[in-house]
Amino acid sequence: MNDIYKKRIETLHETLDQNGFDACIIMQEENRRYLSGFTGEDNGMDESAGALLIGPKGRILATDSRFELHATHEAPLFEIHVYKTGLDRDLPDLLQRIGATRVALEETRISMGRFRLFGKALEESASQVTLVPHEDMTAPMRAIKSPDEIRTMRKALAIAEAAFASVKATLTPGLTEKAVAWEMEKAMRTRGADGLSFPTIVASGPNAALPHAVPGDRTLGINEPILIDWGARYGGYCSDSTRTLVLGSPDETFTRVFDTLFEAQARAIEAICDGASGNEVDRKARSFIEERFPESFGHGLGHGVGLEIHEAPRLSPLKDYELKAGMVVTVEPGIYLPAWGGMRLENMVLVTETGAEVLNTLDYRDYQVRV
Repeated sequence: MNDIYKKRIETLHETLDQNGFDACIIMQEENRRYLSGFTGEDNGMDESAGALLIGPKGRILATDSRFELHATHEAPLFEIHVYKTGLDRDLPDLLQRIGATRVALEETRISMGRFRLFGKALEESASQVTLVPHEDMTAPMRAIKSPDEIRTMRKALAIAEAAFASVKATLTPGLTEKAVAWEMEKAMRTRGADGLSFPTIVASGPNAALPHAVPGDRTLGINEPILIDWGARYGGYCSDSTRTLVLGSPDETFTRVFDTLFEAQARAIEAICDGASGNEVDRKARSFIEERFPESFGHGLGHGVGLEIHEAPRLSPLKDYELKAGMVVTVEPGIYLPAWGGMRLENMVLVTETGAEVLNTLDYRDYQVRV
């Protein structure tokens, strides 16, 4: 396992050099884990489990006493430093120890307050180190999954799909959205999930027109859309799927929306391959939907999944990404009609050298629940 982290660190050093840096400070939880194996979790923006300091003369995992044994066991490639009064106080000395001069500080999840503390500590110590906020350098690395990562994600997805199948069989009119969401969580955890990829979305009737609806006290009704978006986390990796069901019989709108999304998704997946444009894949689905349901699909077509539920690459009209073999993305076209409800069909797709592999096994077309 250490060989995997050594290779990732080597790649990071190459990226640093290409961008004019000799060291970096890694504070984002998922990036710490990816580069070191340390699984300590942050509890908020300013409650960090620690930081990786990687430079030409060494590697340090700086953390507090809560995580000392945790870090020592999980990150053998790093020297463990336990700070007593905060990372900022020890930062000048730590950066000197790793031979840092120009340091990239990933800016994704660091508060302005913490950045100022770092700067103040370096200034007071008369350090010659230059600290430069920089975008996430590990994102391109994390976007392409190794075979081991893909196997872990398949397991996370299998847990999630088994949970969905079990809960689906129990759905009846009168259950609240919150109750169904809770059953989904229990079903995933009892099947081995470490936790949820994100809070489960259960939205029925008009609530399904809200792409990120929060489950409430509304009860499931007959012959209306019931959108369920859920994911299991296993071994640190996420799954993400959406299905839209109906208790009883689908109405004409349900059938028209479903047929449109089914075809739109198929067109998008057919366009996915090594070297494809994320913009173009999005356009394949979006243009088909717009012809039939104008202005009903506002969000991006999909996103990368891995240690984070939303990560690079994106399938979106806003920013283009070149898809590469080994990437795992969602393809989730949706149609949202406020007076009726909404529908989203979401599968996870592995980009391969020759095309795309759909990782999900649950059939969209099995959307009718008999009552």
